[in-house]
Amino acid sequence: MTSAPSRFRELEDAIDGIVQSYDEGREIDHLESAALPNKRSVIEAFHHLEHVIYMGFYSPRSLHRDNLRHAVAEHMYAAYELLLEQIDRALHYDHWMGRATRRPAAGSGEEALLALYRELPELRRKLNLDVNAAFLGDPAASSIEEIVFSYPSIRALTAYRVAHELRLRGVPMIPRILSEHAHSETGIDINPGARIGERFFIDHGTGVVIGETAVIGDDVKLYQGVTLGALSVPDTDAAADRQRHPTIEDGVTIYSGATILGGDTVIGEGSVIGGNVWLVRSVPAGSKVFGRAREPEVTPEPE
Repeated sequence: MTSAPSRFRELEDAIDGIVQSYDEGREIDHLESAALPNKRSVIEAFHHLEHVIYMGFYSPRSLHRDNLRHAVAEHMYAAYELLLEQIDRALHYDHWMGRATRRPAAGSGEEALLALYRELPELRRKLNLDVNAAFLGDPAASSIEEIVFSYPSIRALTAYRVAHELRLRGVPMIPRILSEHAHSETGIDINPGARIGERFFIDHGTGVVIGETAVIGDDVKLYQGVTLGALSVPDTDAAADRQRHPTIEDGVTIYSGATILGGDTVIGEGSVIGGNVWLVRSVPAGSKVFGRAREPEVTPEPE
C-alpha cells in the first residue's frame, strides 16, 4: 500500500504534468477562456425566464393580479443581472477572438437583452399556441397543466424561442448554451438558428434533430427520432451562409425515424412523411411518402 507522503508526491507530480501541458500551444490551452460566459449562470437566468413565461405553474406562493407585477419583476431583475454579464462576456470574447465580424452587430449586451425582454409577451403568445397544439395533437394529454409540467417538447421549445431571439440579435455562444441545455434535458436538439412557425408540436421528442438553417411552417407535427439535417457540405464561409437544411411547409406531419436532408429539399404543405423514410428531394403539397428506400413511394393528393 502506498504511504500517504508518497501518494501526495504522486498527486503533486500529476498536477505539475497537467500545468506543463498548458504550454503546448493547443486550441484548448489558452487561459483567456476564463472570460467566457459561465454556463451555470446562463442556465440559472433561463430558469428565471421560465418562471416569467409560465408564472402560475412555477411560483411557490399564491399569485393574483395584484402581486403579479412584483413576482414578474423579481425574476426579470434576477435574470437581467445574470444574463447581462454573460452576454457582455460572450460579445467581448468573440471580439477578442476576431470572430465578431462574422455575426450581425448586436450593439451592446444591454441592447440585445432589452430587445429580448420586449419580445417576451410575443414569445408567451407563441408558446401558448405550442402548448395548445400539444394538447390538441396528443390524445393522451389530460390537461394543459400536464403538458406544461411534463412534455419535453415544451421545455425544448421554450429554450429554443428564447435562444432564437438572442441569436437574431447577434449574441454569440449564449443561444447554443441554452439549446444544448434543453437538449441534455429532453433529448430534443433544436439549433437556435432554425426558423419555426406557430403551433409546433413534437410528440415524444427523443432523438429529434432540427438543424441550423431549417425552416418550419405553421401547424407542423414531428414524432420522435426525426432528423431535419444537412447533406455533407464543404466547410467554407460560403456554405455557412446558404440554407443547408430542409424547408417544411405548413401542416406537415413527419412520423418517427424519418430523415430529411438538404437545403434544397422542400416538403410541400399538408404532406405526410411516414416513419423511417429517407428523403433528399422535394415532394409536392399534399404528398404521402412511405417506404425506407432512398426513392420512397410518393403519392400526391388528388386535386
